[in-house]
Formats: sequence, structure tokens, C-alpha cells
Amino acid sequence: MLALWIIVGLVALVLIFLVVLYNRLVRLRNGAQNAWAQVDVQLRRRHDLIPNLVETVKGYAAHERGTFDEATQARTAAQKAQGPAEQGPAENILSQALGKLFAVAEAYPQLRATENFQQLQGQLAETENMIQASRQVYNNSVLSYNNAIQTVPSNIVAGALGFKPREFFEVGDEAEREAPKVSFSGTEPSATDASAPAVDTPSQPPAEPEAPSTPPQT
Repeated sequence: MLALWIIVGLVALVLIFLVVLYNRLVRLRNGAQNAWAQVDVQLRRRHDLIPNLVETVKGYAAHERGTFDEATQARTAAQKAQGPAEQGPAENILSQALGKLFAVAEAYPQLRATENFQQLQGQLAETENMIQASRQVYNNSVLSYNNAIQTVPSNIVAGALGFKPREFFEVGDEAEREAPKVSFSGTEPSATDASAPAVDTPSQPPAEPEAPSTPPQT
């Protein structure tokens, strides 16, 4: 009888241990899913800002059609991306297109001085910062979850119950990690700018050499 109770107790301990492991894996998986949802919210906000930004710049530089089309197409591709593995490269391409768009805007001080452009610029910069923060939280959550399903003894429960590794939200090389530069001075070029017409100043005639003095007559 005592042996039976010992066996029952051991089975109960094993079941409790497995339940604890399972609940931990579920919490980690749900945490990673929630973290990705926060990243997705910021990416959608970024995508929503782009049409207004394109239209604002287009009002001053309508001839830059290729740049506008590139930004629009990159936005569409980013919206269609599914999951972190697809989203990362798509957002990299979008960042490059936005960089070109702001490079166009940099040539128009009047555009950069408008209230609408400055608001869009500030909102996009804020969104980029929030994307980076959310991405870090998500990747940390994925790291904890993936470690849990790949290490003993929780990997046994994970394999038996179908817990799959999650993908990190990564970007490519270091150049692509940089958010598009959205900070401009917004000041008008001064009169001393290189673009201002040069003013010719008359040069002074070279000084004539002094005649040698005549030695005194003796």
C-alpha cells in the first residue's frame, strides 16, 4: 500500500511539473505575440503617414515622380508583408524610399518651413523611435520563448504539444538599420550661401616697384 501511494505521489509530481512547464510556455508564447502586435501598431502608423507626406512633397516637387512612385510601391509591399521574416526586408526598402523622399524635400526650404510638413516630419520621427523600441521588446520576448522551447526539460513538452520557434524582427546590414533622416534646419539660405551670386570686387592694381635711388654725386 505504501508503495502504491509513493507511485501515485510521483505521478502527481510529474503531472504538476508538466503543467507548470506548459503554462510557462503558453505565457512566453502569448507575450511574444502581444509584443509583435505592438510592433504592428507602430508599423501601421508609419504606413498611414506616408500618403500625406508624399502629397505634401509632391506639391513642391511634382517632377520627382519616380521618387513618389517608389515610396508608394514600397509602402504597398510593406503593408502586404506577412510576419517578421517578410516585414523586416519590406520595411528596409520603405526606409530607403523615405530617405530619397526627404532628400528631395531638403532642396525646398519653403516646403520644409510649412507647418504641415513639420508636423508630418515630427510624427514620422516619433513613430520610427517607437518602432525601434517595440522591436527590441519583441525580439527580447522571442529570445526568451525560443530558449524555453529549445532547452531541457521544457523542450520535451514543447515538442510534444507543437510549440514552434518564432522569428525575430530583423533588418539587413547596418546601413539599413538607420531610420530615415527627418531632421532639417528649415532655414532659408543666407546671402553668403554658395548658391548666392558672387559679387565681383575690383582687385587692387599691383604696387609698382620703387625706382632705385640715385647715389649722390661727389
